[in-house]
Amino acid sequence: MESDQLNSQTLSRRQFHSQLAAITGGCTLFANQGNAEETNPQNETAQSETSPESADLAKRRLLKLGLNALARSPSMSYFADGHRGAALISAHYLCSDYVHDPTAQARIAELLDLNYSSTKLCKDFPKEKQDPNAIERIGETLASRGDTLLQVGHNAIFAMLAIKAFRLDPESATYRRVDGVCELINKFTPWRDIDPDPQVDPPSFSDEAAISQFILTEASDAIDRFVGFGQGFAGHMMTFGHSLVELASMGDTKWAESCRTAFCKYVTVTRQGPSDEDRRIKDHLATKRRPLDASYWQKRPDRSVGIGHVFKYPYAYYDLARRAGDTKIVQTLEAKAWHVF
Repeated sequence: MESDQLNSQTLSRRQFHSQLAAITGGCTLFANQGNAEETNPQNETAQSETSPESADLAKRRLLKLGLNALARSPSMSYFADGHRGAALISAHYLCSDYVHDPTAQARIAELLDLNYSSTKLCKDFPKEKQDPNAIERIGETLASRGDTLLQVGHNAIFAMLAIKAFRLDPESATYRRVDGVCELINKFTPWRDIDPDPQVDPPSFSDEAAISQFILTEASDAIDRFVGFGQGFAGHMMTFGHSLVELASMGDTKWAESCRTAFCKYVTVTRQGPSDEDRRIKDHLATKRRPLDASYWQKRPDRSVGIGHVFKYPYAYYDLARRAGDTKIVQTLEAKAWHVF
């Protein structure tokens, strides 16, 4: 095996952090290891007063808030509000699995509270019985139109996050919430639903290392193609692809594979590069900060989270990077990840 390759087996999260620190010089793991000018001295007190227990409580409640938002979004602004619900759930897993600094976790929870959690969108639902067929209903709703490319794959992204959250918090899988999630999935409309290029042939979604490497390579290429046009194409390559990898990893391979044609259509679109209808968008400023750093979140203004890509993109990226087990791909993306983050 070449020295720049990790073990082909999926890495544990601890192994992933160790390898990522090694290939990036350790600068992305903890804010205290960053450049001196990137450290915010005003947050020193906050760091010492933040306990892991309180941060864990804060992130765990994000699941139910996100499920409430996903379920309620069809009766509000389904696309934007669905994003907000997905962001809350993604933030929970981002903190649980990858962002281990309590100060960063607390700031993420604060940003979500300031922007989403206290709104009508996240209001709790009345208590009621659980739907024993919740997961199957969501999966079958997704599969019913899996061949069609629907609004950049958000039907799959939101379905996966709901399924994963309901599995971790089954008491939240009530009829009203499940009905809302299914209605949300059905709301999405076709977007650039072209025939897929026959040369686009991703590995099986159950082959975690191979498919994760494929998705990250496509995302890296998309970053280069769409400079000056925003990085939604690269970001959604990661979130759409990751949703299908995650479904397969949970044992829902048939639902993941039901979306294969739609995913191939999306890869086809991104390989074509910017079209005449794509608007120019100013690129992000280059920075060494990454979402694993406390300083990344501390420096972010209170009202700068938009509809939540700032939480969804990193979760998909770091989870795919861990599954890929390939330092070349991670190293290439780390060098230009600021375009997306």
